Amino acid sequence: MSVDLKDPDFTAAVFDLDGTLFDSMPFWNELDARFLKRRGVEPVPEDYLLAIAHLGAAETANYTIKRFGLDATPEELMTEWHNDAVRFYSEEVALKAGAADYLRFLKGRGVKLAVATASSRDIYMPALERCGIKELFSAYAEADECARKKGFPDVYELACSRMGASAAETVVFEDIYIAVKGAKVGGFRTVGVYDETSSRDEALIRAEADEYITGFTELYGHI
Repeated sequence: MSVDLKDPDFTAAVFDLDGTLFDSMPFWNELDARFLKRRGVEPVPEDYLLAIAHLGAAETANYTIKRFGLDATPEELMTEWHNDAVRFYSEEVALKAGAADYLRFLKGRGVKLAVATASSRDIYMPALERCGIKELFSAYAEADECARKKGFPDVYELACSRMGASAAETVVFEDIYIAVKGAKVGGFRTVGVYDETSSRDEALIRAEADEYITGFTELYGHI
């Protein structure tokens, strides 16, 4: 199924944040590198970031402890990550080029917008506000609110229910393969968004998604 991004043939859209709207993955790469180096793991294994990209904080902590045999509790890891992330998102994180313009374009066309993220509200909400796009969204859903994470459609279905939309009328924008695949299972049309962190899976994302963009600036000519 195709998706018309320039003359929207959908009435609702759900956006992931990290790697999709936020150009934030370099921060997480650096954070993980510093965190693991302090614990004797260097360099960061190539598959680690992709393995945790769709997980909530608690699952990421448990996975990290088990994978690297760390002597720490999940709560200790989450507190350390959380404090660094709050500062970064409050002060530094930037939107990907063209993202705000495209969101405003959709909003102007009457498309309802929601967020579906593996992050927590106290991290991403200040960033949405600072970047001037918070008021564009009518609903938010977080992976930790769902029993199943982004390999399944649950978080997108939750976002849809909160903005009063159905999967049939909604398009999901995501940057990682497992998330695109999970949304498709729920009957959503999907748009893959390029991010360097997930570029190793670009061929898989292109094959799975209904549309694929290398950036929101591709859409400038119509907005």
